[in-house]
Amino acid sequence: MRLYVGGLPYQTKEQDLIALFEAIGTVASASVITDRETGRSKGFGFVDMSTPEEGQRAIEQLNRTLVGERTITVNEARERQSGGGSQRRSYDRRERY
Repeated sequence: MRLYVGGLPYQTKEQDLIALFEAIGTVASASVITDRETGRSKGFGFVDMSTPEEGQRAIEQLNRTLVGERTITVNEARERQSGGGSQRRSYDRRERY
């Protein structure tokens, strides 16, 4: 089960995320999302738990708990919606004014 983890302290590393969730069950993978340009954490990440039961237990035990000085949010990750605002348009040079 893939989990979204929000509200992470900005210094959180993937190893920290793994350690936090391994107390609940088997962690298949974990990632902290970083800014492409600066490499700094964006304050959220994803954890893949081995089974749906472990994922649900992680949500129940870790959602709205303190990590460092911040309250984290843990819930089931949703599929990314297509057509976000980050798509860039490409223009033919002949279309310029």
